Amino acid sequence: MKIATNPTTENSINSHQRPTMNTLEIIDIHAEVDGQKILKGLSLTISSGQIHTIMGPNGSGKSTLCKVLMGHPKYEVTKGEALFNGENILEMEPEERAKLGLFLGFQHPIEIAGVTLGNFLRHSKMAITGEKIGPVAFMKTMKAKTEELGMHRSFIGRGVNEGFSGGEKKRTEIAQMAVLEPKIALLDEIDSGLDIDALEIVSEGINKNFEQTNCGILLITHYQRILNYIKPHHVHIMHDGRIIKSGGAELAQELEDNGYKKYV
Repeated sequence: MKIATNPTTENSINSHQRPTMNTLEIIDIHAEVDGQKILKGLSLTISSGQIHTIMGPNGSGKSTLCKVLMGHPKYEVTKGEALFNGENILEMEPEERAKLGLFLGFQHPIEIAGVTLGNFLRHSKMAITGEKIGPVAFMKTMKAKTEELGMHRSFIGRGVNEGFSGGEKKRTEIAQMAVLEPKIALLDEIDSGLDIDALEIVSEGINKNFEQTNCGILLITHYQRILNYIKPHHVHIMHDGRIIKSGGAELAQELEDNGYKKYV
């Protein structure tokens, strides 16, 4: 159903209709910043219906990977490809990647003064879908999404992340994910700075979005605790710009118990 045809229905905003399979294939990516090599031949494939977790010591290149995939201009890719459904995204602008269905949940979300969360997300959704969305229908969706994350509806009318606590900023990132319905979501240490209750709420929001949209998720974290709520299909250890070990959820527990010394 086209949103422009019936802008008053919530289902037209969040259709939950996805192709049966979307795939992000990262092939031998090398990247550097200011002449310093960060990624040194990283390969990984993420598909619909899969949750991949990357763990690793500080400085391994985990956050760099997310920034490279979303097109941060500071990072230069010197070798390799990133194929989204067979299309190389590395020559695309960040907004083009977002329109394809990539989403980045930030470790340190920025404030955007003077732009309300509701307007920001409504225009973002229209930019991605190319369809007009009426403010009344969108407000109904936004109220539902924020309330699911334990956020008062007043957040919708506030500047994006302006005056928000760390936990509120992370909930806002997941509210954006819920509204924009990405095909592949990159979540960069979305659990950092969260207390126990906020961690559970954010995790439930991620799980619900995953179940509803069958998206692929790349979850970057330092700690096993978020994996008590989000069950990954694949866990990868990253070190010195490469993935050095892959396994199942049990690998994360091993790292929690013994650290990285066995692999690094």
